[in-house]
Amino acid sequence: MTDTQIIITLVVFAGVILAIAFDVIDLALAAMLGASILIVSGILTQQDIQNSVKTSEGMIALLFGGMVVARTLAPTGIFDKVSTLLLRATKGSGKRFLLLLIALIAPICAFLPNATAVILVAPIIIRVAIALEVDFVGPMILTAIISNSAGLLTLVGDPATYLVGSSIGMTFTQYLQKVCLGGLLSLLVLIPLLPRVMPDVWNVQRVLPADLPSEPLKRPVFCAAALAVLGLMIALFIFGEDLPTHVVPPGVAIVAASIALLVIYSMKVEPVEKVLQDVDWKTLIFLICLFWLVEAVTKTGVLHAFSRHFYAWFGTELLLVGLVMQGAIAVLSSVLANTPVVAASLIMVKGYLVVAQLVPEEALGANFTDWPVATLTVFIAMMFGATLGGNSTLIGAAANVVSAGICAKQGRRISFVTFLRYGVPITLCQLAVAALYVLGFAYFTSH
Repeated sequence: MTDTQIIITLVVFAGVILAIAFDVIDLALAAMLGASILIVSGILTQQDIQNSVKTSEGMIALLFGGMVVARTLAPTGIFDKVSTLLLRATKGSGKRFLLLLIALIAPICAFLPNATAVILVAPIIIRVAIALEVDFVGPMILTAIISNSAGLLTLVGDPATYLVGSSIGMTFTQYLQKVCLGGLLSLLVLIPLLPRVMPDVWNVQRVLPADLPSEPLKRPVFCAAALAVLGLMIALFIFGEDLPTHVVPPGVAIVAASIALLVIYSMKVEPVEKVLQDVDWKTLIFLICLFWLVEAVTKTGVLHAFSRHFYAWFGTELLLVGLVMQGAIAVLSSVLANTPVVAASLIMVKGYLVVAQLVPEEALGANFTDWPVATLTVFIAMMFGATLGGNSTLIGAAANVVSAGICAKQGRRISFVTFLRYGVPITLCQLAVAALYVLGFAYFTSH
């Protein structure tokens, strides 16, 4: 790539991010225009797009499958029923509402991708917020932040953690042993922050009707079948990789979506095309184009240059490298979708480890799993940086974009600045807790 092409790539990339940040243009259109400029100028080639597809296909499959399964549940009336139960549990208190959000969303995100969880619970959150007479924008932003944070509880909870874990051969069980506790601490730190970042909801107290109606399920048999599909998806997320066929999470999402569509088709509830029309294609297109843009930035060689500089700067001080990577990826994930940031950063980190002679050159390949225990500190720090850093801005994580899209459909658009006001203070506190966990992990693995 020539110097001119590098400059064009970086300018286009920065232009897209700034256009989104300052709300100059629709985020999906901004990403598409940026990718189009790089394609027309010959910078983004067919091979680059193919490479990007290989990197992004897992996350896109997870999102698509989750959207279809969640949409299949819509005609059952289960969202109305759960909304009523949640509203009763709040007893009219905004404080109880926010705390119940954590209790509701965290277990779901332990086994489902975070954006999928947002799609599932959004109808419930919005209905309860309206009943409590509070603006649902704040609770929906919190829903995205909780889902991202709880995504650290398991390997499949967040596309970024899955990407890092799968790239080093970490299993579901190994993740629980090494990362889950840090994810739990990052989630719990939200509780003391709630009255400060959302006082307008926290301090609300409404008098609810004494006779809140219990919403009946509209199609009990179909509801049971749809919930069975959801249960199957969760079970395969947990145990699928241990099966003889080794079903990975993206494959699980597609299998579950296929069965869900088969159920809705065979029971003649809705036409399949209507379900597919309701998939949030705009979010999927935005993320695909963003992956293309990151592929172009990777192609400039800037990240590979940092691989060499990292060794010159830090030598083999892996704890220091891990903390620096956590902070750097968190910053990048605040202005980019965290998954493509992680995809690019993995190239840089593995290159650094090879240059430092801590792993052989084969580690740059896709099938290398013999990572020294000391190197896990760096990869775990990357997981925290990517997942928690994505909490700070509207475009930092897929769940954030999905949450904004849902609010827009309900007539309440979330601006970049609005999300920033909630996300930044929460993210800074979570990153501090994560850094302490990384320090503890490094200490105990070295003794």
